[in-house]
Amino acid sequence: MAAATRRLLLAGATGLVGRAVLMHLAERQQAGQPRGPVWALLRRPPDASLEGALSRADGHVLITMGLGPPLRLPPVDDALITLGTTIAVAGSHEAFRAVDLDLVVAVARAARDAGAKRLAVVSALGADANSNVFYNRVKGQMEGAVSALGFDSVVIARPSLLAGDRAALGQPARPGERWALRLLRPVQGLLPVSVRPIEAAVVARALLRTLDEGQPGRQVLPSAELARRGAV
Repeated sequence: MAAATRRLLLAGATGLVGRAVLMHLAERQQAGQPRGPVWALLRRPPDASLEGALSRADGHVLITMGLGPPLRLPPVDDALITLGTTIAVAGSHEAFRAVDLDLVVAVARAARDAGAKRLAVVSALGADANSNVFYNRVKGQMEGAVSALGFDSVVIARPSLLAGDRAALGQPARPGERWALRLLRPVQGLLPVSVRPIEAAVVARALLRTLDEGQPGRQVLPSAELARRGAV
């Protein structure tokens, strides 16, 4: 099925990368290069900004209050999951795991049950199921779990520190992230691309382009590769 007719499930449309995905799809739509309808999985009705982006991207809202299993989705061909939080925002290790592992896997499984053959998901730099670092270990466990669900194609993004305006999206403040970006900004050009902060829009473009290619099997895209594939 051509990319222009593929139905996409997007989970995480209110976040940095998810919103950037919608904006990129809207740009393609307006440029006469539509990808196909988008189903945005949300926990609450969209605000005006998100609703506008959805409209321009041929998007449709699918609201599920708990976003927990079992999820029943309309037929889709691809799934792009950008869900994620931090331990500080979630409030505990258990709450973090519930979002970044359990919820991501539940959405991926529901998408697979709805017919999706391709999956793209945002993980993190350093993800490793055997890591001694809790955050990295959960991300690695998530990667392993979604890879075992039977998709024909799995794309895993491992970006470095994500850059973007979270406040404009009404997201909870992430002081550690904000200070890290501020400290790194003067020397950013001197850092290796593999660890340099990366714009959410770049990650979004890279994910969509790789998802559209539909290469069989599992692909892991570290931050440097995301920067290359997501370049304008």
